[in-house]
Amino acid sequence: MHMGLTVNNLEVTIERRRGTAVRPVRGVSLRVEPGRTLALVGESGCGKSMSCLAIAGLLPRRARISAGSIEFEGADLATMPEAQAQKLRRRHVASVFQDATGGLNPVRSIGWQVAEAVRLREGATRAEADREAIRLLGRVGLPDPERRAREYPHQFSGGMNQRAMIALAVAGNPRVLIADEATTALDVTLQAQIIDLISDLRDSLGMAVLFVTHDLGLVAQSADDVAVMYAGRMAEIAPVARLFAAPRHPYTQGLLSALPGATGQSVRLTTIDGTVPPIDALPQGCAFAPRCGKASALCRDVDPTVHAGVACHHVLPAPVKTKRVFA
Repeated sequence: MHMGLTVNNLEVTIERRRGTAVRPVRGVSLRVEPGRTLALVGESGCGKSMSCLAIAGLLPRRARISAGSIEFEGADLATMPEAQAQKLRRRHVASVFQDATGGLNPVRSIGWQVAEAVRLREGATRAEADREAIRLLGRVGLPDPERRAREYPHQFSGGMNQRAMIALAVAGNPRVLIADEATTALDVTLQAQIIDLISDLRDSLGMAVLFVTHDLGLVAQSADDVAVMYAGRMAEIAPVARLFAAPRHPYTQGLLSALPGATGQSVRLTTIDGTVPPIDALPQGCAFAPRCGKASALCRDVDPTVHAGVACHHVLPAPVKTKRVFA
């Protein structure tokens, strides 16, 4: 039985050539369960992608996991020997990123690349891997997969390359799929198709999916749970229906209030004043306090911990109405 992925108090530190080290991820905890999608949302610079890179073992050169655990199938990927952790990740943790074309080898055919992933993860023969690659390319919706398998990334459109990347990612039936802004570069129609494809694969393979996005509309359509990050920390985490109906953290309320309404009428959008603070200039106390209309002296002095799914000293007990995302 698959146990999913559990991240506890994850901290990532980046050592800089000049100045002190910085922490773009500060005590993040989340759980991604088999057959479910957890959406990780927040503005740029909040630490979403860095958290995913830590989970996938793809941190940049000067970055390291400095605290916390990444528990997968009863093992801690953050503390076990690197070679052992990478072996587990190669077999069971797959990633799809925004730039599909950049993630594919331009001098190898699409079929060769997918087949190579099958061989590495399943130990298949070349003939077996080639057949499985063609099956996977058809599974992700590429027409005439036998012909497409012989083609190269430059012969594919952006949407086709993204499908090829998904085929490569799910080769060998991974247990966790990390989709980091996997639909951002696509048009609305292709976005919906890719989201439906990932959801279908999640259900058929029993994968746990960690979906990073800025698009709260896609979150409402595809996620089971939502984790809201701000300045490297978790602000709020809840089932998607509850979070959209009654957001409790002022930052979550601001994000949802900024969504356009479903009526189609032209209205002035709500905005959140200010910007996400740089990781080397975080304020004392709650990092959101300088942008929060509810901030008090306590907020400016003491960084709140997550309690009952929300990190705020002044959680409103009553539901807060927000604009509907869909009619």
